[in-house]
Amino acid sequence: MRDVSIIGAAETNFGILEGKTIRDIMAEAGTKAIEDSGLNSKDIQAFYLGNFAGSNFVGQNHLAPYTASALGLNHIPCTRLEDACASGGVALREGVMAVASGMYDFVLVGGVEKMTSVTTERCTEILSGAADEEFEARVGITFPGLFALMARRHMFEYGTTKKQLSMVAVKNHKNGAKNPYAQMRKEITLEKALNSVVIADPLNLYDCSLVSDGAAAIVLCPADYAHEYSNIPIDVIGFGQSSDVISVSERPSITVLQSTVKASMEAYKMANLKPQDIDVCEVHDCFTISEIIATEDLGFVEKGKGGKAVEEGMTEIDGVIPINPSGGLKAKGHPVGATGASQAVETVFQLRGVAGERQVKNAEIGLMHNLGGSGSTCVVHILKRR
Repeated sequence: MRDVSIIGAAETNFGILEGKTIRDIMAEAGTKAIEDSGLNSKDIQAFYLGNFAGSNFVGQNHLAPYTASALGLNHIPCTRLEDACASGGVALREGVMAVASGMYDFVLVGGVEKMTSVTTERCTEILSGAADEEFEARVGITFPGLFALMARRHMFEYGTTKKQLSMVAVKNHKNGAKNPYAQMRKEITLEKALNSVVIADPLNLYDCSLVSDGAAAIVLCPADYAHEYSNIPIDVIGFGQSSDVISVSERPSITVLQSTVKASMEAYKMANLKPQDIDVCEVHDCFTISEIIATEDLGFVEKGKGGKAVEEGMTEIDGVIPINPSGGLKAKGHPVGATGASQAVETVFQLRGVAGERQVKNAEIGLMHNLGGSGSTCVVHILKRR
């Protein structure tokens, strides 16, 4: 198996991208990533695309060749990956393995979603397809409801407070205000977060991620000749993927996501690292409780201490373990299929030292944590600056 590096990374703005099709959005991110790599489209040998529900949101199936054609990627293998909100991260893992195996030298990985062209009700229905249709979606529970159950149980078991949940939102909005690609580039106060409308108690409006349009892309190549194309190659030194039962009711605990625990252990083992070696981290904060649980499950703090970690400033950009300097799904946005790829782009920017106001000082090793559904899929990658 060969070592793999990232030599190109780019993303679009996230938000309501009116007047742009899903193909336009992916073409923008992919073109910029290829340009960033120093290659051109004819050099790309395979394309892996993460997308959750293009057929439902915009009525378009067969998205990999559909978007590839706008990038000039004709007559090469083009594959779409779907694993709910983890689709982009899973596409990255497949691309990394394709290069590591020796099958291809230059691979483009992308993630895209265009969600804002449907009503809120229709969007909620589409997203519910990532839950258990028979035992969850059919009886009316939504993802805010599922994560509210996790939050309430976490409060009961560990004393986590609503204030701590809101502090995650405040932190991520502060970070997002420094990110030119973010959908919500504005700070919020703790009072505003605490007093926002209840969505699914104890989760308020500002505890929930955004409905977004957007795309992100990464170019991969063998590490041995990455320096020919990039002054600062970013090496993929570890990755892991795991799953869990989809129905939350079938899990022995809803305050720990075993998929995260197992995927991160696999990634740490491959990278020969421990949690304390990570300098910067992008986690899947689809809801504020998700960031708190991930902080624990990834091994950064003891179980039950995730709320306290954010309250004490440990997860700030200048904290012990900076989490979501991009603003996370909470403020940057959550175009579902693009999220995992976007986490990789942000981590590359951080490790290159080009993240501007949100730059984590001396970041050399970064981790990305991408969930699907309520944690039934998790993929973790660890990157290192050469």
